[in-house]
Amino acid sequence: MTETINAGAAGTWQLGDLTVNRMGYGAMRLAISGGGKLDRDQAVAVLRRAVELGVNHIDTAAFYFSPLRSANELISTALNPYPDDLVITTKVGPGRGLDGEFLPEARPEQLRLQVEENIRQLGRDHLDVVNLRIGSTLDRGSGSLADRFGALAELQQQGLIRHLGISNVGPEHLAEAQAIAPVVCVQNQYGLTARREDDDFVRLCAEQKIAFVPFFAIASGTEDPAVQAVADDHGVSPAQVRLAWTLHQGPNVLAIPGTGSVGHLEENIAAASLRLSEEDLARLDRVNGHGTGLGA
Repeated sequence: MTETINAGAAGTWQLGDLTVNRMGYGAMRLAISGGGKLDRDQAVAVLRRAVELGVNHIDTAAFYFSPLRSANELISTALNPYPDDLVITTKVGPGRGLDGEFLPEARPEQLRLQVEENIRQLGRDHLDVVNLRIGSTLDRGSGSLADRFGALAELQQQGLIRHLGISNVGPEHLAEAQAIAPVVCVQNQYGLTARREDDDFVRLCAEQKIAFVPFFAIASGTEDPAVQAVADDHGVSPAQVRLAWTLHQGPNVLAIPGTGSVGHLEENIAAASLRLSEEDLARLDRVNGHGTGLGA
């Protein structure tokens, strides 16, 4: 593993006409981890350091907030005026009341208000990429998304949104959405030991030149001995191995790990330059009884 820490080390991908480094950053933890007790200056420092290290793809949402913090507001405070190459991806669909409780999924006519709220909080005149999120983390979305995705497609035509994506979905949702408007990304929970039923979905997205963007890719409880062993061999952390494994699943796979620590941020971004061997990938995939990985 090289000493250079730069998000560009894993290469780039196109989100429509927008070029992003495959190693990005997820802003959720800035707002809601630890009950929102993260020091404000520390959160701003993390965002600014991420951009310094080449991150030009940040994932956020208006519903990422706590009584003390809003991810969108922190992003605006830290980075506005924004770098020309910075792509901010947001999510709509879920709503939260002022008490923090999640509300029923937004109806098509309510999505415009959510889009406008993200625009206002971020201090922009449009959104780069908007993912329609359906279902919950524990309950992947089901049923048709045509009416809601169609509502976002109308906002895209009006210039409020540049590109569209979908989140927490299956291949059937992608086919349904693609029939309405182009999809540039799919964002699902996925990782070495999570939701491996999406292995084929990753391939399908690659075939269609669509980014696959896993969330919670490095989440784990007690670390598996195989992951620890590969980490020890490379002199890195297990989280870095999990991130590297994620990026090895295909050139269309984008990583968006989140953290409120500058040190952990630098470790995460350094994983962009970690190259796993075929033997490493085979050892890791045996954690779940799989084969030798999907390849890069």
